This record gives sequence, structure tokens and C-alpha cells, in this order.
Amino acid sequence: MLRRAAVAGTWYSDSPKDLSRDVDRYLAAVTGDAPAGRPRAIISPHAGLMYSGPVAACAYKQVANVAYSAVVLVGPSHFVPFRGVSVWPAGRWETPFGDVTVDTDLADAIRTECREVIELPSAHAREHSLEMQLPFVAHLLPRVPIVPLVMGHQTRETAFALGDALARVLRRNANASNASNDSNDSNDSNASNVLLIATSDLSHYENATVAGGMDAVMLEHVEAFDAEGLMAALEAEPRHACGGGPMVSVLRAARQSGASRAHVVRYADSGDISGDKSAVVGYMAAVIW
Repeated sequence: MLRRAAVAGTWYSDSPKDLSRDVDRYLAAVTGDAPAGRPRAIISPHAGLMYSGPVAACAYKQVANVAYSAVVLVGPSHFVPFRGVSVWPAGRWETPFGDVTVDTDLADAIRTECREVIELPSAHAREHSLEMQLPFVAHLLPRVPIVPLVMGHQTRETAFALGDALARVLRRNANASNASNDSNDSNDSNASNVLLIATSDLSHYENATVAGGMDAVMLEHVEAFDAEGLMAALEAEPRHACGGGPMVSVLRAARQSGASRAHVVRYADSGDISGDKSAVVGYMAAVIW
């Protein structure tokens, strides 16, 4: 089961050399100290790399030197409407850096744990939200397998069910890992070594002033580590974010898995690159640990 890249060569370079140069340039431009501790999760945007890459790099820089056993990606479905969450259960995903393997056992555990998780390959075929994470994931976390999850209708029921299921799977993962070690000196020994990634852009095609006001609501709830408040805000105004449901799921799963802090490390909009502030898309990067 090979998932072919859908937007390589358009949304980002399909040349390994050029893509590596682009990703490294965005990472090198990140300033500020990294939060202390192992990140449990990050939130990253998914527009074309020239627009969202500088923001996404601010989240990915925090996980660049961390060892993870797997990465769970949760993003929205832009093209196929459906109920639930579609998992790509096995095989590989194509990237310019080489194929990334799917963690079949972890994917199966998540699917077994959550009745909202189904197999719907068509939801992944054209979808860019998860694919736009792979230039960073494949470059910074080589040979780390992934579990791709695309959310359809972003209801409270689906977002909460997925978050709760992810937390249960991660806790079992952590317990199994700890039990297999004779000794564990880490202060973070109860944490899973699976990284959660939620991907979402924020408001779409408002002028920068309006967008900034709308996006501030999302930033406030993420900074407060408030999945419930974020869900309520999205129900009141779905235009706040295209991937609000995935953000809620990941915040909820991270909280139940032992994370205690969230921090927005960068906010920007597409006008910062294009120069056109009349109709922008908002981008946020956040780290949860």
C-alpha cells in the first residue's frame, strides 16, 4: 500500500536536495530557547511550504533532536466529506526523501480502540494536510514510522472519541515500554515516546485585522491547553480553523497522557510572505509537553 505524494513539485519541491535546503533554511531561522522537556505533541500548519514552512519549523525545531518510536498525524479532510476518521493502516507514504513506513501495529491499536476510526483510502488520495508535515517528519525523524489519520466531519463526538482513544493507546504504549526495561532513570518514564501532530490552518481569506482577531481565539485556547474551550469556540464559529477537530483531539490526548503545558511558539499569516494583507490565511505553531 503506497500512498503517492499528491502535492510534491507544486506545494513543495520534489527534489530531495532543494527540499532539504528549504527545510533547513526555515529551521535555521527559528529563534528563541526551546521549552524544557520532551514534547508530547505539536500543532503545525499545512499550506504550501513557502507560506507555512517558516511557522511549521518553529514547532518542528523542538522535536528535531528527540527520539520517538512513532508519529501519529491527525489532519482534516479537505476534499472528501465523511463521518469519522480515516486511517491509512499499512504500507508506505512517498516523499522526496524516500518512503515513510506506516506503523501497522499502532494503526491497528488505534482503530481497534476507537469506533470512529475507519478505512477510507479516498480520503487520503488528494489530501495535503498530512502530506505537508512529511518534509519535516522525514527530514528530522528519519526511519520513524507514522500513523496517518484524516478527520471527516469535525464533530465534538468524533474529536473527543479520537482524543480519548489515542490517550488510552499511548498509555498502554508507555506501560509496555516501561515494563520491558529493567531500569528507567528518566523523570518522564510514564510518558509514551509517540509524538502526536495535529495540523490545521486558522482563518481563511479575511483581511489581516479580522483574521488576527479570529485567530487570537484559537491561540488563547491552545495556550491555555483548553481542548473543551477550543471545541466550544469552533462550534460557535467553524471558520476559526480548518483543522480544529484534529487540534482538539491531540490536545485532549496529550492532556490525558500526562502533558501539562502548551505554548504557541509562532503565529503569522500568508500576507507576511505574499505582501497581500487583504485576504490572508492564519498559521500557528504550538508545542505541548
